[in-house]
Amino acid sequence: MVGMEGTGCGALLRELQQIWTEVGESEGEKSKVLSEIERECLEVYRRKVDNANRTRVQLHQSVATKEAEVALLMATLGEHKLYLKKDKNYVSLREQLAAVAPVLDNLKCKKEERIKQYYDIQSQIEKIRSELSEPNDQGDNTNSTAAYEHDLSTRRLNSLQAQLRALQKDKSDRLQRVLEYVNEVHSLCGVLGIDFGKTVNGVHPSLHQNVVGQSRNISNSTLEGLASTISKLKAERKSRIDKMRDTMESLCQLWKIMDSSEEEKRQFSKVISILITPEEGITSSGVLSQETIEKMEAEVERLTELKTSRLKEIVLKRRTELEDICKNAHIEPDLSTAPEQTNTLIDSGTIDPSELLANIESQILKAKEESLSRKDIMDRINKWIAACDEEAWLEEYNQDSKRYSSGRGAHVNLKRAEKARILVTKIPAMVETLINQTFAWENARNKPFLYDGGRLVSVLEEYRLNRFQKEEEKRRYRDQKKLESILLAEKEAMFGSKPSPKRTTSMTRKANGYRSNGSSNGLMTPTPRRSSLGSATPELSTPRSYSSRYNRYFGDSRRLSVSQLNFGDDSLSTFTSISGSEPESPSMG
Repeated sequence: MVGMEGTGCGALLRELQQIWTEVGESEGEKSKVLSEIERECLEVYRRKVDNANRTRVQLHQSVATKEAEVALLMATLGEHKLYLKKDKNYVSLREQLAAVAPVLDNLKCKKEERIKQYYDIQSQIEKIRSELSEPNDQGDNTNSTAAYEHDLSTRRLNSLQAQLRALQKDKSDRLQRVLEYVNEVHSLCGVLGIDFGKTVNGVHPSLHQNVVGQSRNISNSTLEGLASTISKLKAERKSRIDKMRDTMESLCQLWKIMDSSEEEKRQFSKVISILITPEEGITSSGVLSQETIEKMEAEVERLTELKTSRLKEIVLKRRTELEDICKNAHIEPDLSTAPEQTNTLIDSGTIDPSELLANIESQILKAKEESLSRKDIMDRINKWIAACDEEAWLEEYNQDSKRYSSGRGAHVNLKRAEKARILVTKIPAMVETLINQTFAWENARNKPFLYDGGRLVSVLEEYRLNRFQKEEEKRRYRDQKKLESILLAEKEAMFGSKPSPKRTTSMTRKANGYRSNGSSNGLMTPTPRRSSLGSATPELSTPRSYSSRYNRYFGDSRRLSVSQLNFGDDSLSTFTSISGSEPESPSMG
């Protein structure tokens, strides 16, 4: 009561005591009333304290509940720095409650937002998984949301996002692979002439049927089915290419045998150009279709039937071709396939015309190969023959008494004669080189080099021997002429008479059997200063047997044979052209 004296209660107590004094209340009664008053005040205080205590407990519970909820949300969301507890010794419960309430509201909003994100991502994941899964493989997606409500952390969200990106990439890769497979199937079906829609429908209908709202199936079974289909189509393509190549090979052989026109070949020109390209490069639509193969087989069958009736004519044509090749190469064709024998064999049915034709083709191939190996020697033979032609022309030119006349073309003949004399001096070296090269050819192939049936080396050796013999006769003739000149000079010195040049020349010609020049009355006195090889006599064995005789022989059959070379008798008349091979130049006066 002491504490109440300075308050409103104390004033009331003084007023009550004053009243008791005036009334004369006893001390006992006063004590009793004061005790009741004190008891009633304590009950009021107790009720207030209890009420305040209950309020405090409720506040403690509210703060603890909200803090626990905040802690749970923070753990669920993986947040650790959003809310910091304040020191309770310095902050009231209401302040604590006021501080935690907005944090809790913020976390709840964030949770709802995070759940929505999780749901969207999970929905996309489940959708892609369903697209990638097999049609009969239905996964259990119940309580999928409850599975991640206890873990809404950013780490978990990032993990799901990474999983979604991986699935999206897998889906994109699969779609790309499916598109590539479908395009390849479409290309192969076009090349092979196969129905594309029916082929891909056998793998999965969604690959060809464009249904609104239905995406293409990209499951493993679809990819495997497309890969298997492509493998089968490629195997079919290879099989058809091999078959068409075999058919085309037979067709080309028949075209060559039958000498088919370009018009007949043109209908298969596209197929020919396609078959020489790699398999992967064949993209033309329908080029490997079954219809094309059947068309080629029908053409082969038609030409095969036609070939039987024309084979005899074809054999004769190929034999003529063989003879032309042998004639140009101056080699003898094989007599086993001569037209007389082949016609008899075909008519009697003794031999299969196809085998005979193959034999002739083989002979043509061998003849071409041998002709190619003889080319260098044949070129040298032609040069030798040309040099001998020039030698024969030079002989005729030197026998012409009017060769230095001022007629038309005389200077051209003079230049040609000078070139011919130079060329004739090279004939021995040409023959020597030709012999050595021919020996090398024979040693390399272990067989003789035949020229129109005769061995070339024998002809060249005989030509070289006869040329040497004629050179020796020229030398002896020059020595004889020199001796005659000495004897004539001595005779003139003894008798003092000098016969006329015309008479001497005439006598010499009659004594030695010289042939008179038809264009003049006599022959010029020989000048043995330079002896030209172009003055070789008709007796000298040359490849073109000295002018007209050789030209007749090689102009007709081009045969070069020792047995056919006609060497003349040794006589002094042979050297008529020797003395005139290089006469004195005419005077310029």
